[in-house]
Amino acid sequence: MDGRRQLGEFLRTRRAQVSPEELGVRTYGDQRRVPGLRREELAMLAGVSASYYARLEQGLSVNASPQVLEAIASALRLNEAERRHLHRLAAGSQGRPAGRRAAPERAGVAARQLMRTLADVPAVMLGRSSDVLAWSPAGHALFAGHLDPDGPDRPGRRPNMARLVFLDEHTRELYEDWPTKARTVVGTLRAASGRFPHDPAIAALVGELSVHSSEFARLWAGHRVKSGDSEVYRMRHPLVGAMTVTQQALRTESGQVVVIATTEAGSPSQAAMTLLAHTAATQRHGAQAPAEQSRLPALPE
Repeated sequence: MDGRRQLGEFLRTRRAQVSPEELGVRTYGDQRRVPGLRREELAMLAGVSASYYARLEQGLSVNASPQVLEAIASALRLNEAERRHLHRLAAGSQGRPAGRRAAPERAGVAARQLMRTLADVPAVMLGRSSDVLAWSPAGHALFAGHLDPDGPDRPGRRPNMARLVFLDEHTRELYEDWPTKARTVVGTLRAASGRFPHDPAIAALVGELSVHSSEFARLWAGHRVKSGDSEVYRMRHPLVGAMTVTQQALRTESGQVVVIATTEAGSPSQAAMTLLAHTAATQRHGAQAPAEQSRLPALPE
């Protein structure tokens, strides 16, 4: 993804989403051909020249200072996640360092140890482009029990959570309020695109989903950013029924995310989640038993 283009699109979109009235800008009843603030109005609110701001939107100006970016963020009333996104886009607009390529993602030894430790807890490790790098048995049962549990171990065929939310009917039906989940997924992916502006996997995923899902294309064009740290969803699981689930995202230093699903203690949702985890564990042990038995030495006749 081109960093300068992303920066310009983000600024133009967010400028169009802010009305002059809510910022106290006088319009004197003039007719406006475009929604939101004009460039010169935003420049005035941010304390920069109109020509400088125009160059910033057009991708013709780089090295904007943090102070200027903060002034623009304040004028646009960006939240904390959106402010961080703006700074990342500005840094990414300075070009990709020569000779650097994104390393292929994988779940390391520590990540696999974590997934084993969380075997009975619904947990999923996602890569930069929301590929599933690893999941606990309970995580597989909750989010994608209809898929191959060994899918994350096959890099070319890994499940992708963003793709599942928009293109997989089973995943869509998991969420009672699917539009809220969809907005969160797009906002999180938009934040990832600012954090890793030169990642080809993110660019390819955005292109694929934009072609195959008009809902994704519409949400992506809105340039909304979300941190995705914690969200509560009402889920309808085909095995255990309705549950209210909190999905918490824990970010690693390499940019990967561990999503852990929890429920309120003593609630019907916790009982349903416990049943689901128990079912997943039973199925796992049942699948392992034949393999273990095949390794036993033959009994003497």
